[in-house]
Amino acid sequence: MTEPCSSSISCTTFNILAPIYKRLDQQNQSLRESGCRAFWISRNNRILDWLLYESSSIICLQEFWVGNEELVHMYQKRLGDAGYITFQLARTNNRGDGLLTAVRKDYFRVLNYRELLFNDFGDRVAQLLHVQLAVPLPQNRKGNVQLRQEILIVNTHLLFPHDSSLSIARLHQVYKILQYVESYQRENKLKPIPIILCGDWNGSKRGHVYKFLRSQGFVSSYDTAHQYTDSDADAHKWVSHCNHRGNICGVDFIWLLNPNKFRKPLKTSWAEAVFGIIKYQLRKASLAENDAFALLKADNHGDFITHSSFCEALCQINLIGHPHGLSFQETEDLWIQADNDGNGIIDYEKFQRWIWNPTCSEQREENHSESREDAKEDSEKQVIGFKVKNAVLSPREVEKGVWPENYSLSDHARLTVVFSIVRMLCPVFKT
Repeated sequence: MTEPCSSSISCTTFNILAPIYKRLDQQNQSLRESGCRAFWISRNNRILDWLLYESSSIICLQEFWVGNEELVHMYQKRLGDAGYITFQLARTNNRGDGLLTAVRKDYFRVLNYRELLFNDFGDRVAQLLHVQLAVPLPQNRKGNVQLRQEILIVNTHLLFPHDSSLSIARLHQVYKILQYVESYQRENKLKPIPIILCGDWNGSKRGHVYKFLRSQGFVSSYDTAHQYTDSDADAHKWVSHCNHRGNICGVDFIWLLNPNKFRKPLKTSWAEAVFGIIKYQLRKASLAENDAFALLKADNHGDFITHSSFCEALCQINLIGHPHGLSFQETEDLWIQADNDGNGIIDYEKFQRWIWNPTCSEQREENHSESREDAKEDSEKQVIGFKVKNAVLSPREVEKGVWPENYSLSDHARLTVVFSIVRMLCPVFKT
């Protein structure tokens, strides 16, 4: 095991493919690894061998077979003997699998542990750990004041996008996580601290979940380490999963939010993400800008969209009218956001601004951020954050967008990120 280092921490996320889901024969879908003890014991011991060899400060596992006591004991014993404290959480409705988060006791003191149950379609869950570095950091350059840095860690596994009707459900799950983190910070009166989100997000860099998290200031640690951008050209540089349909994609992320990042209101990001889904669904129907506007205004003879025609269009594109869609209140909030002057209609200009060309709102947010920067008082305080030092996907072939045929550890790659602990200035704005 590596010795604790006060200047860096590491984090591994890995969907370890629960034996109840691992198919042993493509011709016989009912034959699963869970029925062959020798197979799942061997594979999970190899997984543990790799995890303990890497010895990351933080380990976040998905598809952990919580329903099997022998496997649970195996992980608890081997991780515990190696100096980890572990937390596990089953998915709701006895799905059989869940999450495991482990942190090294020589690196962290656990201040709090919370469980988030989405209680939605898919029975997904999330874990939140509030930890403090075990080794205090010097707060100033002279080293005569010591600081015990705190971090929030989240582990989750989002719903698989079986079809486009689940886009809102998946976005809801991320929204709930971010709302929960915000309320936890508020309730515990936390100062700005780094937030790390780990897991299998079941969506790529081109998806709505990715864009939603980016709009909240989070960065993909792997992409940051390799200097990949959000452009389409960099969208498929790497993969991390070969799914049950045989498609390869990049879905496993370790997200980082530093305390010096400006964040727009969460409700604003949520609305923009939903408008993004509306635009996607309209374009998926091969509608050009004018045709999309015509669909939204329906039979209305004026050159504007009414509240009723807006709701009718949302129903047509499958965003409301079913259990996994937008709620009544969320639909009303969207309308209020788009009808920002409150005159009861969405004209063509508002349609362009909020739905078809949302870069306008992004530009306004940048301007708002700049104005806040101009309005700050004295005032920048020094905080502790993280800089992405390195990030590696294993097996290494996936870093080139190739899934190796002889890889049998899981149907996901293992992602490990090393963070350097750095001081940074956090603006303090006049209130």
